[in-house]
Amino acid sequence: MLTVGDKLPELTLPVQQGTDALPAGETINLAETNGKWKILFYWPKDFTFVCPTEIVGYGDLKQDFADRDAVLIGASTDTAHVHFAWRRSDEDLAKADFPWIADNGGKLAEALGILDKNEHVAFRATFIIDPDNVIQHVTVNGLNVGRNPAETLRVLDALQTDELCPCNWEKGQDVLRPAA
Repeated sequence: MLTVGDKLPELTLPVQQGTDALPAGETINLAETNGKWKILFYWPKDFTFVCPTEIVGYGDLKQDFADRDAVLIGASTDTAHVHFAWRRSDEDLAKADFPWIADNGGKLAEALGILDKNEHVAFRATFIIDPDNVIQHVTVNGLNVGRNPAETLRVLDALQTDELCPCNWEKGQDVLRPAA
């Protein structure tokens, strides 16, 4: 599995965003950073039970991530058409207006090392990637346990200080200053 210090694979993948029109070959180029951080999070499958709670949770914090110069990117091993249908079927998911990678070939999930060998879907993996496309944080949950998007935001805040941040540190609190 790729980890802290590794570069995000520079792939161009199908992506789906919004509910206005059927997918028409839109893509996202992961090599492009535009000087922004990336929050890339995978869920196992569309039309499931835990996944929408995470997607909505991340979507609710989209502006908070944007305020920190970070873009939110969701992904699963479903197709763009399945993403589109799921968003159209659920009002809360429709509001989660950020790109969803359609990695139905598992190309990125395999490169990241997050494919479940038995289920052939991605684990619940979250990557925080800096503006140089270097992975700075990784968490991976099994298929049945949801994540805490607010914790991802907290970790991003800590990473962006470039300082020593203690356990449970929150933005605005003092960082650690070891005596010389």
